[in-house]
Amino acid sequence: MRIVLIGAPGGGKGTQAKLLVEKYAIPQISTGDLLRQAVAAGSALGIQAKTIMDAGQLVSDDIVLGMIRERLSEPDTQNGFILDGFPRNISQAEALDRLLEELGSPMQLALLIDVEFNVLLQRLTGRRTCRDCGQMFNIYTSPPRIDGCCDKCGGELLHRADDNEETIANRLKVYEAQTAPLVEYYRHQGKLRTVQGTGEIEDIFANIERILASLPSNEAGAGETDSKTALPKKEKLGKEANNKEDNKEKVAKTVAKENVAKKKVAKKKVAKKTVAKKKVAKKKVAKKKVAKKKVAKKKVAKKKVAKKKVAKKK
Repeated sequence: MRIVLIGAPGGGKGTQAKLLVEKYAIPQISTGDLLRQAVAAGSALGIQAKTIMDAGQLVSDDIVLGMIRERLSEPDTQNGFILDGFPRNISQAEALDRLLEELGSPMQLALLIDVEFNVLLQRLTGRRTCRDCGQMFNIYTSPPRIDGCCDKCGGELLHRADDNEETIANRLKVYEAQTAPLVEYYRHQGKLRTVQGTGEIEDIFANIERILASLPSNEAGAGETDSKTALPKKEKLGKEANNKEDNKEKVAKTVAKENVAKKKVAKKKVAKKTVAKKKVAKKKVAKKKVAKKKVAKKKVAKKKVAKKKVAKKK
């Protein structure tokens, strides 16, 4: 498995990374450790990095990627690795993706350990580190049995000068500004998984194990195959040839059956029905004779007017 750990300072990345190393026997690769080791060894990249750091400047991405390339060429990384402290921004993430693709080992998982701001503040201000063995304690959450004394080796516990509230608050703000785009970058790729970093260490690790168990097995890399299911090339070719011959025989039999079926089926002749046209008899309409009514002329009897006799006066 190939994992990049993302989380704020004090989020518990280092603690969970150690548990992953023990459980899965894969190395934790911290870019901070790589730089210190390269400088101490006096390698070509280490000399370049030392010159830049002595000048008070940040080591370039090209140098860091060169160190990561060298580290990934070692045999203990063949089964995977846990990358801690890199990338910190999108340009570094893109460069890392190109490098891993070139090596044939693309990133499988970006694991974000998410912790609330106030909890981070408490963890960092209460952090104490053993000067001799590097064992870490927290006076609030995991204090030593004897105040100021390491439980592991008895060495003196130191409080870093920059572990004060103001400095830590600024560091967390810078982290949030840088990491938010990086989280979206891996979410867009479908590789981001988030685990809550509060609670018991064992419970957090159990949640991480569940996430790892849910990863698809085919994410092992583009060029990798399952040795159990892979067949020798000759055997594959032989099986493919046999399959082709079987397919040809099946097709030939099917075609023969179809031809026989076609011969047996006689085409029925459909007699065309002749439709006799009906003769429509035209109805003769008899014209009705209308009898003209004779109008009888009324005879007006002339009245006889009797002439009155006028008596002549004597």
